[in-house]
Amino acid sequence: MSSKGLFTVPLKNLILVIVGLKGEAHGYEILKELEKLAIGLWKPSHSNLYTILGKMVEEGLLEPREEYRGKVRRVKYSLTDRGWNYLRTSNDLALRILYTSIRYHEALKRKLEEMNLERNMDPETVKAYLELLKKIRGILDEEIRAIEAELSATN
Repeated sequence: MSSKGLFTVPLKNLILVIVGLKGEAHGYEILKELEKLAIGLWKPSHSNLYTILGKMVEEGLLEPREEYRGKVRRVKYSLTDRGWNYLRTSNDLALRILYTSIRYHEALKRKLEEMNLERNMDPETVKAYLELLKKIRGILDEEIRAIEAELSATN
């Protein structure tokens, strides 16, 4: 699979996440965020992005709003109720997949250790990976606190 293939499947979900977190975003903002998420492995095309945005508007996931700066027309997108519901469901599924993936990677790590197939890694790569893990831990800690708060509120 090409690196492009890694990003084309979840592109709609990524767009919904970006717009949802920003509250409202225009195409160029979305494009720049997608480029950051792709960490240099893939760059979405303008035409592909605007085609997808148009389809998402047709599907009722996004609502466009035109604004003008002088004569320059810009379309900002926000999530509709349907978009928020779609995003909530896809986020729940993505989290399940993430948690399952983590368990598999932990099992693979133990297997590699048992087989003495550990490799020395570049210290800079390890540092970057540690920062990523810390961010993930923060997100998971936040999710745990939110779930615990929900549980205590229902009791």
